Amino acid sequence: MRMTLGVVGLSVALLVCLSVSSSLPAQPAPATAGGTSGGVKHTFVCGDYTGSVVKIISAEGKVTWEYPARNVCDLGVMPNGNFLFTTGQGVKEVTRDKKVVFSYETPSGSEVFTCQRLADGNTLVGLCTDKKLVEVTPMGEVVREIKLTIGGSAGHTNFRRARKLDDGTYVVAQMSENKVCQYDATGKVLRTIDSPAVFFALPLPKGNLLLSCADTDANGSKVYEVDPAGKTVWEVKNGDLAGITLRFMAGTVRLANGNTLMCNWLGHGHLGEGPHLIEVTPEKKVVWTYADHTAVKTISCAELLDGEEK
Repeated sequence: MRMTLGVVGLSVALLVCLSVSSSLPAQPAPATAGGTSGGVKHTFVCGDYTGSVVKIISAEGKVTWEYPARNVCDLGVMPNGNFLFTTGQGVKEVTRDKKVVFSYETPSGSEVFTCQRLADGNTLVGLCTDKKLVEVTPMGEVVREIKLTIGGSAGHTNFRRARKLDDGTYVVAQMSENKVCQYDATGKVLRTIDSPAVFFALPLPKGNLLLSCADTDANGSKVYEVDPAGKTVWEVKNGDLAGITLRFMAGTVRLANGNTLMCNWLGHGHLGEGPHLIEVTPEKKVVWTYADHTAVKTISCAELLDGEEK
């Protein structure tokens, strides 16, 4: 692991919660035919990357809302209840009655895997193919551009999700280079953390990061938390959850109750194999899974809508 100086701040969109560490054994709860387990039920919104659609799934497992979104990879629930999500080569904000109130399409046609509504009302958009971040006004005007230091010509895997922090810096999951980088507003790299096939680096309080890693090999799929010094303080990896195989670990959310919601993307030859969503306690006890393969194909991102994450 290599690191330079820099401290991760807390993003305006982040949830306040405690970071914890544990080595206790997992206590899994198998998924039922209805798609949930453990007696816990959640209403949630999710991005089905393979199905190219955003859906709300009720606590009863019913699809109650949907909107097309090609290769949706990132989404957020706005304070007014609207949804902000990526659409393949752009970003949209859509109301519950399906009115588009914000839309941005990349002029270059770059793939887009990141969107974040900022405190000033602008939107952070990650242009993967173009290796840069842009901040876009509600009128669609680009007012800031941050060029990323990404070598080679990986294209599709240059980076996945990025977040702007309260201190004005940016954390970027540079998948093709197996590392997380923190940039200042000029594009200078302030900190680097090695992380194989990293999909997302979610900033947590006190500078910790919650990292999710893809399916590069049998042992690579995991979600883990590192402190500002880069030390792993908590992790869930293959073999920790009996009866559950971790595939491509995508979006993650640290809930207010201290649990972690993990998106287990089932692409790359594993459609229909295992749960899409897994909620685990700090002790790595599985308290809820969602595994309905009829309603959705693969989940890249999700947010709870029943108050658990507030």
